Amino acid sequence: MSFWTSQLLNALSFGALLFLVSAGLSLILGLMRIVSVAHGSFYMLGAYIALATLTASHSYPLAIVAAILTMLVLGALLQRTLIERVGSDPLRQVLLTFGFLLVVGDAALAMWSGSPAIIPVPPFLAGSVAVGSAHYPLYRIAVIFLGLGLAFVLDRVQTGTHLGALVRAGADDLEMLSCMGVNVRRLFVWVFAFGTALAGFGGAVGGVFLGVYPGVDLEIGFLGFVVVIVGGLGSIRGTLAASLIVALIDTLSKSLFPEISLFAIFLLLIVVIAIRPTGLFGRRSLA
Repeated sequence: MSFWTSQLLNALSFGALLFLVSAGLSLILGLMRIVSVAHGSFYMLGAYIALATLTASHSYPLAIVAAILTMLVLGALLQRTLIERVGSDPLRQVLLTFGFLLVVGDAALAMWSGSPAIIPVPPFLAGSVAVGSAHYPLYRIAVIFLGLGLAFVLDRVQTGTHLGALVRAGADDLEMLSCMGVNVRRLFVWVFAFGTALAGFGGAVGGVFLGVYPGVDLEIGFLGFVVVIVGGLGSIRGTLAASLIVALIDTLSKSLFPEISLFAIFLLLIVVIAIRPTGLFGRRSLA
């Protein structure tokens, strides 16, 4: 396999993983206007819980379900008991969620000792597939199709269902949505919980080839925010496009110019903000 083919496939699989994490964050920021810097914590916890469940049960489906459901419940509790209390003040949201990130990081360090860990590859996805004259891991190919498939489903839900219409309307004018009889408070809880569940799912998936370790929450959380800003708030298509772009830049810069890999991500962010502040697929709110 040539260097460029390998890097392209690496970027596609990493981009699919970034989409799993960033799609929920995009909805949280786009609909709820909640600046949650703790989103990466749900990714890390999802990976740790999936690993612990797999070790105890030897069941991959159970490990994934455990990661998703645990992050769903934790996200709903965080939104209902804490974030809801700080209101729409971005500074208080950032301080609250940053505190949550620190607490989760210390708790994970105490429970899992901080040693880097890798979730074993599922037996049915072990091995590799032929790509040209060489082979590429089957699991990472499956992650690519998983990300693309989920993007298609979420886009159809967002653009072609009643729930998607509520989310789009809420992004434009929450007061009007409330006047129409929609329980905005309950909608907020479900959207936030869905976003954290996606992050937990991403942790269970990404822990197989990226591993899980102290600090992965900050790394994934940062890249998630870059994806959301580049793609546009609340846009599934924008999130997918930005995930692939960010993953490609991150993968190539780390391979070719590792000393400026972080600068390359910041440069992309600066260029997009300067040229199109609403993001590639973003649009100005009607509110």
